Amino acid sequence: MTASTANDQRFREFKMPDVGEGLTEAEILKWYVAVGDTVSDGQVVCEVETAKAAVELPIPFDGVVHELRFGEGVTVDVGTAIISVDTQPGAGPAEAAAPAEPAAAPAAEAEPEPQGRQAVLVGYGAAPSSTKRRARKAQPAPVQQHMAAAIQAEMNGHAAPAAPAPAPAPAAPVAPVEPVGRPLAKPPVRKLAKDLGVDLATVVPTGADGIVTREDVHAAVAARTAPAPVTEEPAAPAAPAPSTAPAAPADLAARETRIPVKGVRKATAQAMVASAFTAPHVTEFVTVDVTRTMKLVQQLKTDPDMAGLRVNPLLLVAKALLVAIKRNPDVNASWDEANQEIVRKDYVNLGIAAATPRGLIVPNIKDAGAKTLPQLSAALGELISTAREGRTSPADMSGGTVTITNVGVFGVDTGTPILNPGESAILAFGAVKLQPWVHKGKVKPRQVTTLALSFDHRLVDGELGSKVLADVAAVLENPKRLITWG
Repeated sequence: MTASTANDQRFREFKMPDVGEGLTEAEILKWYVAVGDTVSDGQVVCEVETAKAAVELPIPFDGVVHELRFGEGVTVDVGTAIISVDTQPGAGPAEAAAPAEPAAAPAAEAEPEPQGRQAVLVGYGAAPSSTKRRARKAQPAPVQQHMAAAIQAEMNGHAAPAAPAPAPAPAAPVAPVEPVGRPLAKPPVRKLAKDLGVDLATVVPTGADGIVTREDVHAAVAARTAPAPVTEEPAAPAAPAPSTAPAAPADLAARETRIPVKGVRKATAQAMVASAFTAPHVTEFVTVDVTRTMKLVQQLKTDPDMAGLRVNPLLLVAKALLVAIKRNPDVNASWDEANQEIVRKDYVNLGIAAATPRGLIVPNIKDAGAKTLPQLSAALGELISTAREGRTSPADMSGGTVTITNVGVFGVDTGTPILNPGESAILAFGAVKLQPWVHKGKVKPRQVTTLALSFDHRLVDGELGSKVLADVAAVLENPKRLITWG
């Protein structure tokens, strides 16, 4: 067994897994271990954020952390090694048995080792090719011949011969003959340069390996828009004009904050655009007196059967929607574009839109229609708390059929919600406010809210959508219908 094979067996890599449904990348949010820490099989080593949720990753073997390949905040492709572990920490140095074949090469022909972090294992560490990204231009043959002649003449006691015609060759590296190709820069930097009208080929890079940074682009803008030197010429008063107007983009850019769109926010944006321009949306509204429902909420909070459970108006809105779907089952469907079919579903996976620090997510309660009120309350409470902690799994966000979005918690009356992709309808629950209302022939202060139902008009026509929304309103106006209709 060669030393390289032994090292490969000793040092094991853990690659970024596909923690969702065909996801291609994930961002490393936090490392829970450092180089030199001992890890065991099943221990969580880091937390990553995919396009759907934040997920903790356990290591599948024992050992000592040898290297963390990426830092926090870096997005890594699925299948890329993110950490290496020494599974035999007591076996001594990693490359003690490595053959020293390069020693046989003449010293004059050996290339100098690049400075900085060196690879400590075969296949690990800095890639040798990384320092050859921009190859140095070789000295022209006439210059090499002239230098050899000068050395020989010096040894023989003669004056060095005159330099041949290509004497200006040392200045050649300043103006390369061969094109250097496309300037190196990350996509956000390229976009910044495009927005500011900067040609990256004219920017002097200061980043590692010749990469153009954001600061380089701003420096180029500043140099371009800097006012000309003041002279004693009479035409000097005309100079302030170009120093004010062209400088505006740079000034505005300095007062802007750019937030990368990735993870949950990126997935949500793509999903909403796809939904808005794929499913023909229709939204209907109804304003309803929910005074009796609000009283029932207060009664349920003291009910022994609901002890320890979260009881709020959203719970009864969810139950009302489930009753309406039971009475109008055709609304619970999806559109199969490939087969041009409507797929009606005999189960309800009720989605609840939740605002989290990482963006809007829509986890769903599986088989919500089959749950009792206490079971629905428990599931709803767990769903919301898990979402706020950022622990919602991708499985909890897939397979939804209809959704509720509670915009009332922000004091908003109502809205026109966009469908969650693949679902047939979404109900917006507005703020409950005390308003004057005609009740039993008299104007009285009543608890009133506005509901909005958006639905896919390919699946749900106006009649069906209106029936569903009217049933939800009827249950909330008179919650006794939960018994008679449920």
